Amino acid sequence: MFKILVIDDDNSILILLKRILEKQGYQVITATNGEEGIKKVLAFNPALIICDWIMPGLDGLEVCQKIKTDPKLSTIFFIVLTSLDSVADRVRGLDAGADDFISKPIEQNELQARVRAGLRLHILSRDLQTQKQLLEAELAEAADYVRSLLPLPITEPLRINYCFLPSRQLGGDCFDFYWLDNDCLVIYLLDTAGHGLKATLPSISVLNFLRSHSIANLNYYQPSHVLKALNDTFQISYQNDKYFTIWYGVYNKVKRQLIYASAGHPPAILLSGEQSNHVNVELLRTPGMPIGMFPEAQYIDNLCEIKTGSTLYIFSDGAYEITKTDGKLWSLDGFIQLLSSLRHNIEPHLEQVLNYLMALHSQETFEDDLSIIEIQFD
Repeated sequence: MFKILVIDDDNSILILLKRILEKQGYQVITATNGEEGIKKVLAFNPALIICDWIMPGLDGLEVCQKIKTDPKLSTIFFIVLTSLDSVADRVRGLDAGADDFISKPIEQNELQARVRAGLRLHILSRDLQTQKQLLEAELAEAADYVRSLLPLPITEPLRINYCFLPSRQLGGDCFDFYWLDNDCLVIYLLDTAGHGLKATLPSISVLNFLRSHSIANLNYYQPSHVLKALNDTFQISYQNDKYFTIWYGVYNKVKRQLIYASAGHPPAILLSGEQSNHVNVELLRTPGMPIGMFPEAQYIDNLCEIKTGSTLYIFSDGAYEITKTDGKLWSLDGFIQLLSSLRHNIEPHLEQVLNYLMALHSQETFEDDLSIIEIQFD
């Protein structure tokens, strides 16, 4: 049985509406003013409210606004009872959140029809809200699963930390780092085109592919070979339109050398220099198309020496493709300048970087997924 709340300071209207609606099989609750009406909304959680517009204290529109701004009550269908019939008045009512209007004097057939229609929409809204909550819960579980796949920070013989901020609950960024043997550490970060679940699933597939070492005789110490194998395995098809960029490197701690290759990905930034007034910046990137675009794509390796005290940053383009508060788009150069300026600051650097980016954007979430790996070499 549907519950209907009628709010009106005119007792004769209350009696009339209660009688009509109870004959239709509804449970009717009444209130004589806005304050009492809100209390009864919280107590009985009705499916539909019929509320007079003009009342002492809280009027009908104020009651409507309070109810519609509460997510737990927003699916209640709200009908305003009024003798005002100008377009401007109706616009005010709709802006306040009203779903429908009934004009005075009340016509019984119209009242019954509008109530039936309102209850149908209430059921639809309630079901949609329930499905939305279930979907959000499932996405939250999926996001927790993705986070559980990410590696734990490393503290020795070098220090690796990271930040991972999907633009939604799920995103297309994914990364990993682990020791191939006692001397060689693999580090990679990939960014799948798009957002949400359709981008997350390919990212997880790549992560599992690389962790499992499922291709026999593939040299995982040779980044260009790994990228070629990924490109052969994850080609775009009619069923899957997702390509991804990736930066992949292997660091040999004995030789203090980093061999790396990239596929359409932003360059890694290597910072070195012991003097506080000088920071040496190297952009580590090799030519190569994003993975999945062209079967014949070729990839090459490059090698660099890692000096003592250097810091390496690997990141997705969400770290610098940020719309600033002035509406202008930030740039890679700006991000590099930020990293350089924090080079000799008191640690932790990554936390300072993240705080700066959040202040730069001044929004709760970023437009794109944002992932940054920070590697500090002793």
